[in-house]
Parts: sequence; structure tokens; C-alpha cells
Amino acid sequence: MNENPENSIPPARPASPLTSFMPPKPVVIIGLMGSGKTSIGKRIAKRFDLPFSDSDQEVEAAAGCSIGDIDSLFGEGAMQDGEYKVISRLLNQQTQVVATGNFSFVRDNTRALIKEKAISVWLKADLQTLLLRVTCRKGRPLLEVGKEEETLSKMMEEYYPIFENADVCVKTYDEPANVTVDRTIIAMSEFIKKEYPDYHILKSV
Repeated sequence: MNENPENSIPPARPASPLTSFMPPKPVVIIGLMGSGKTSIGKRIAKRFDLPFSDSDQEVEAAAGCSIGDIDSLFGEGAMQDGEYKVISRLLNQQTQVVATGNFSFVRDNTRALIKEKAISVWLKADLQTLLLRVTCRKGRPLLEVGKEEETLSKMMEEYYPIFENADVCVKTYDEPANVTVDRTIIAMSEFIKKEYPDYHILKSV
């Protein structure tokens, strides 16, 4: 029998003690600011006993300055180019969980990269949930004080149709983080069962 190694399903790795399966690819968390990408991403990584990376922090470390200053210091498009390079590097390393910036998945080349090399998980929050979270945390460079609702509404209208292309969509509410994590892992397991039928997942998930 002929086998094509490029299309073969990778062998199942041992599950973490906290879950009954391991993702066959890196997991990339997408969504708008306030959706919980970092907090949920860290908890998912801990459940799977995997490393966690934040692409914004990695871009800032590479550039030596804040996200808000990158374009002004290095020119228009520098943030997009840097983000693509950082995410590409992270996805070529060991399997891990990566939280991305607000617009990573919106850009064609970065979205194509994520779709090819990772399982994308969209944390979808409604406007009131986003507003509640972003107004509790200061220092978000894309949000002008007093115009948070207007800015987020525009982002949702423009970007949510693109986020629909994610592999997994999980609605996130004002609820305990571990509740969202549980629902996310269940949604991921359903996606993996469908797309990787030979990949072992215990029925108890």
C-alpha cells in the first residue's frame, strides 16, 4: 500500500494529566481586545501542559518598543510585518498556545499562515462584554477615552466576518475564566474529532 507522508495524521502524543488529548497542531487564540485571549490562552496552555506565547509581547521584544510606537518609529506596516515573522517563528517551534493581537487574523498572509499551521480558536465576545473588560484596564493604545463603544462597534462590524473563518468559535461572556476554558477545550475536541478522525481523543471529553 502506498503512503503519502505529507498527508498522514501525526501520531498521537501523550495527553496532559489535566486533559484526555493533546492538540495535533499549535493552538492560536484570536479575537478583539477584551475577549480574553491572554487569560484564556494561558489557562488552556496550562491544561495541556504546553508553552504559552503572546505575539504582541514577542513583537515588542523584537522591536524594543511598545506596540503603539512601532509604526511611528519604523514606518507604516512595520507592525504587520513584525507580527507575521513572529507568528511564523512561533508556529514552527514546538506545539504551544499562542495569543495573537487584535488584527493578526485579519491580515491575509498571517491568516493563511495560521490556517495552515495551527488550530485557530476565536473567542467571540459581544459588545457589552468587551466594553466591561476594556474599561477596567487602562493603557490600550487603540482606544480613545470616551470613544470605546464607537471604536469596538466598528471593529466588530469590520472584523467579525473575517474571524468567522477560524476553525473553532467559542462565545465568551462575563463568567469565570475556567468555565470558558472548559467550553473551549470541548469545542476544540469536537473540531479535532471531525478534522483528524484518526487522532485519539477519549470519549469522556
